[in-house]
Amino acid sequence: MKILKRILVLLLILIGIVGIFLVYSLYINPKSPLGHAEYKNGEIEIDIRYYRPFKNDRLIFGSKSDNALVPYGEYWRLGANLTTKMKINKVISFGGRSLEAGTYGLYAYPEKENWMVIINTKTGGISFSEPNPDGVIMKINIATQSLEVPLEQFTIDFIDNYLRMRWDSTQVTIPIN
Repeated sequence: MKILKRILVLLLILIGIVGIFLVYSLYINPKSPLGHAEYKNGEIEIDIRYYRPFKNDRLIFGSKSDNALVPYGEYWRLGANLTTKMKINKVISFGGRSLEAGTYGLYAYPEKENWMVIINTKTGGISFSEPNPDGVIMKINIATQSLEVPLEQFTIDFIDNYLRMRWDSTQVTIPIN
């Protein structure tokens, strides 16, 4: 009986250590720091929370056989760590389509010539796998653009009336109205 109690105590200590490590690495000191992008235009307010990984001399976009960090055609959570979250306070036109006020998760399927950006009802948690397809609100197919100077850190921001996502030598912009 004493052995069983010791095993249980060790197991609880191990679970506690793993929990503390996860909290530390995701919230306190993540390798990919937290980023925010804010958009305000009249009464429209959009806030995006995401994590900003670094290139670190890696191939970012490319084929899986070339060991790209974000392989073409595969699910990507638009950043690192936790789900990229977008909050909207009013109905907007996003990529030419109506999007209700609310909180959404963003992810994508990058390709060389275009990205399929997906808006989903799943807004939290670690997003190692694609969220449930039943939560898909909208899919937007957007052409990629090349950047002349590669960008070291993944960046989401707003320029004029566009949501802009950039990393390495790739840029995608989605119109907002």
